[in-house]
This record gives sequence, structure tokens and C-alpha cells, in this order.
Amino acid sequence: MADKAFIKGINLLTALAQSPEPRALTGLATQLGMTKSNTHRLLSTLVELGFVIQDGSMGLYRPTLRLWELGAQIIGRLDFVAIAREYMPKLAATTGETVHLSVLQGAEVVYLDKTEGTQVVRSYTQIGERAPAWCVATGKILIAQLDPDVLRSQIPKLQGYTPRTLTDFAKLDKELKAARARGIAYNKGEWRDDVMGAATVIFDASGSPIAAIGISGPSLRLRNGILEKHASAVIEAGRSISRALGYGVSS
Repeated sequence: MADKAFIKGINLLTALAQSPEPRALTGLATQLGMTKSNTHRLLSTLVELGFVIQDGSMGLYRPTLRLWELGAQIIGRLDFVAIAREYMPKLAATTGETVHLSVLQGAEVVYLDKTEGTQVVRSYTQIGERAPAWCVATGKILIAQLDPDVLRSQIPKLQGYTPRTLTDFAKLDKELKAARARGIAYNKGEWRDDVMGAATVIFDASGSPIAAIGISGPSLRLRNGILEKHASAVIEAGRSISRALGYGVSS
């Protein structure tokens, strides 16, 4: 049986990490459905452990960099991240767009790393941010590698976020098959109306899909076939990283 106190502590830390502003005890307790005394006890423990700090004048709580330090240590042990970083600047320079490195976690992708493009106007994302896998290019190319039954169990419902979001499994399945065949997936305003993207998969030495690399930028700049013109550069970046990881990608 899961430790309820531990779960509450994790939920509390998550709420603080996801909040753009410092939080008051009462607001946190209300959000998480906890008593103020229980919330205060958990916050005191997190402060003692160095994960949270309290503003002395306002009494508000905010997370420290301790979480980031732990996350950075984990990412640093993922060899493919270091290798991908060698190729991401070239793709950003070639396309002018922001480059993302993502992994699949359940029904979402997590952005592990990014390289800003050379364009003045760019799409805005943050490392550590999540997005629904069926709505973004890196997510689409990764779920395209899954068996249909696994996909349905992993993503039981396709929520719509824009008028272009694919919310029908038959239509999504058709697009995923096409993406897998051509080696690249596209997002045409399916997560955010004004953002488009393209991505390809990264394979490890055993041939397992472990991540995706892609570009994204404003729809106004990438529409009318411009996004598709970047496909070869995106695919080549994925192949280069896969080769560097020991995967024998055919040319």
C-alpha cells in the first residue's frame, strides 16, 4: 500500500514546482484538499530537506533549485542527450527554428532539451514542459512506433485543444502510419493554434525508439509548404544521432 504522507508530500512539491508564483499555505491546502496543519507539517519537512524555502516577510513558499539539481543529474546520465546536443545546433541553424529533444511518458511527451532557432520570433517552450503526445510532432512520431493496442491503452482518450487536434482514433491511426512510413511527423496547429512543427524518431543501438528530435515555430512562417521543406534536415539529424548511438540506419 502506498504511503499516503509520502504521496501528499510529492503532490505538494509538484504544486509548488508548477506554480509560477510563491504560494500561501492556505491556498496550497485548498488546492490539494488537505488540512492546513497537515500542509504546514509537510512544508516544514520540505523546508528542512532543502526542497522548499519560505519568504520570511510574506510567509509564502516556493521551491528551491534542489529539484532542478536532481533532474539535471538524471538527464546527465542519459547518454543520448549529450550526443543529441552535438547535432541540435546544426539543425537549428539550418532551419532557423527552435529544436526540441523529447521523450514519451505515457500519454505525454517531455521536453528534455532545446536549442533556440535563429529567427527573432520563435515558439515558446520550456525544458521539462509536457505536451499531449497526439498533438505535437515529437509525440506523434513516438506514438507512431507503438502497436495500436498499446497506443489505445496508453492514450484512452484524445482530448481536443484546437480545431485541428485529431480526436478520432481512426484519423490519428492513418496519420501515424503515414508518419512512420515517411520517417517524420507534423503538427499543424494541433496543440497551439499558432505553432507548427516537424519531428523524427531517434533509435538506440538495439533499434528501440528512445526519443524524438524536432523543430517548431510560428504557423505564419511555416505554413504553405515551408515546414515540409525542412523535413530532410530533421530526418538527417535524427539519423545522425541514431548512428552515433550505434543504430545502423540505412541511407
